[in-house]
Amino acid sequence: MKLIVLTETFSICKLKDYTQVNLDAPFVFTGSTDEERSLVCPTPIVPTDTLERSDGWRAFRIEGVLDLSLVGILAGISEILAKAGIGIFALSTFNTDYILLRDDRFEEALQVLELSGHIIKR
Repeated sequence: MKLIVLTETFSICKLKDYTQVNLDAPFVFTGSTDEERSLVCPTPIVPTDTLERSDGWRAFRIEGVLDLSLVGILAGISEILAKAGIGIFALSTFNTDYILLRDDRFEEALQVLELSGHIIKR
């Protein structure tokens, strides 16, 4: 499987509202439940009104469009990284999956994945 490294650094945030979020910017992910509103976006465009935020995340995406009926893609990657003691923050879109990792473990994670047979594209 090919994994494409993204050049952006990301932040994961909890928001009161989305009024300051540029939903048209690349790599903006939002989630809203009955308990919270969350945002993942490139660090330079984090809104000023965040309730909480976690900076220092890097990401890669799985190359290509993944059929929604595919099973185990994220499980396989997360299992490899879990065995190495590396936590993930996973996001999915209609087409593919994205994995965010803490910056201080990012290169190590890529090495572990490459050793397990994944192709890393920078």
